[in-house]
Amino acid sequence: MSFAEAQARVDAWISQYEEGYFDPLTNMTRLSEEVGELAREVNHRFGQKTKKKNEADGDMAMEMADIMFVLICMANREGIDLQESFDRMMVKVEGRDANRWTRRR
Repeated sequence: MSFAEAQARVDAWISQYEEGYFDPLTNMTRLSEEVGELAREVNHRFGQKTKKKNEADGDMAMEMADIMFVLICMANREGIDLQESFDRMMVKVEGRDANRWTRRR
């Protein structure tokens, strides 16, 4: 699925409801919450903080998808084309960091 398709799919779902998109501050808070949930799962898997005995295993992929959903909501609300933005970002890092890291042989 392309960024455009993902943005259209989220918009079609959100558009069913009178409430529409949340305001920017609410979306930012939602994004922070979702990033925190991913951080918790990463910490449980790779960090020193272990899960409680009765705590279910988390799903890193779903936590990442939750973050993507909120980012798409934010982009849609603000009229941001994520494909164009992502392409610009890649041009930036591909130029800026072209010689920053050790290339594989």
